[in-house]
Amino acid sequence: MDHNETGCQAPDRPILCVNNCGFFGSSATGNMCSKCHKEAVLKEQQAKIAASSIENIVNGASSKSKEALITSPINVNRGSVEAKVLASSNSSEGQASETKKRRPSKCTTCNKHVGLTGFSCRCGNMFCATHRYSDKHNCPFDYRAAAQTAIAKANPIIKAEKLDKI
Repeated sequence: MDHNETGCQAPDRPILCVNNCGFFGSSATGNMCSKCHKEAVLKEQQAKIAASSIENIVNGASSKSKEALITSPINVNRGSVEAKVLASSNSSEGQASETKKRRPSKCTTCNKHVGLTGFSCRCGNMFCATHRYSDKHNCPFDYRAAAQTAIAKANPIIKAEKLDKI
């Protein structure tokens, strides 16, 4: 079988990237590696977009739209915006500090230090490995009622309308 007929000839030796980045290039990508080829394609696309936007600004924009943009007044109250930003940043800092303080590091039942290996229960307490089960620490959380409400929410009761008698 002749390689000239199919056009699938392998190069004699690998070709380095044209941009001298240290990777090997391919003839399909203009002797560039995949990274340099991708960057070149992005630059070409950005150049096309910039050229078309410049043409739109120079040729396509009508004088009416420019006047509409210039004549519309903009009222900005900086004081209220800054106050809202400060208030939101203060509240987020307060919430972050509360979450750090909430996690206890000792078992509620035996006061054993649990650290990161502690288990939090649905009753809201932290327990060690021996007291993590609800029967070991006399958990006040009602698992049965919680399961019933979860099932009721997942499967609503559908009542069909009654048929009229003939």
